[in-house]
Amino acid sequence: MTAFVTRFAPSPTGLLHLGHAFSALTASAAARKAGGRFLLRIENIDQGRCRPEFEAAILEDLAWLGLDWETPVRRQSDHFPDYDAALSRLIEKDVVYRCFKTRKEVLDEIARAPHIGRDGPEGPLYIGAPLAALEERNLLAEGAPFAWRLSMAKARDALGPLFADLSFVEQDIDGAATARVRATPEIFGDAVIARKDSGTSYHLASVHDDALAGVTHVIRGEDLRAAAHLHALLQALLGLPAPAYRHHPLIADETGKRLAKRDKAATLHALRESGASAGDVRRRLGFTD
Repeated sequence: MTAFVTRFAPSPTGLLHLGHAFSALTASAAARKAGGRFLLRIENIDQGRCRPEFEAAILEDLAWLGLDWETPVRRQSDHFPDYDAALSRLIEKDVVYRCFKTRKEVLDEIARAPHIGRDGPEGPLYIGAPLAALEERNLLAEGAPFAWRLSMAKARDALGPLFADLSFVEQDIDGAATARVRATPEIFGDAVIARKDSGTSYHLASVHDDALAGVTHVIRGEDLRAAAHLHALLQALLGLPAPAYRHHPLIADETGKRLAKRDKAATLHALRESGASAGDVRRRLGFTD
């Protein structure tokens, strides 16, 4: 029987709040129940927004909650060559292309052709194509910024009949019910999976690192449910194992609004400063053991 391995993978762009605590506690509890492993990963590929002080606060907050995890902790910013190698495999398969359009140019193009502007999980869908070789060489020589986009058309051609059969395993939060969901990665359009300046994207780095760590169960908020569709495609293209997914409800404030990092009063640091104990927070989130 395959060992149960799950993870909590926060980005150090702010302080952890109650929603993060719920996600970390849910994953840790699932690993403990299954007699499995609980990993921590720091997803700090966004070097413009991630801060060392927030990374330190993540470790402090999780320890205060009573969680423990295996070491060393993987910090994604230490492993850009790994993601470059994964991207190179996709380039070799000819399923990605350089897109030199800015976000504004993409939106303007969609506005001129509204029939291609359906909304996807990350905003209006964009379907493009590589530039002519000479035009691309000129832009590269100028040092123009670009994003690597995953071509849905070329991915479909590369996988053949397998594309239509893409699927992933979705479980309920307790793992008691399991369903196989047909993956429809085309809901993302030609998704950005890397950029010239940042090297990778959440999607590519997450899929790579989950496979590398042997993660068998991805437990995260339901706001990331759609990502499983794109991740199933990347796993197939890269020949990576596919984990099962569990997506838990999001924690909301008293008005029903989803918590965000800007909600200072709901941060674990603020709660601790106000005199709340880790036990108080765990009980508030439904964890009594």
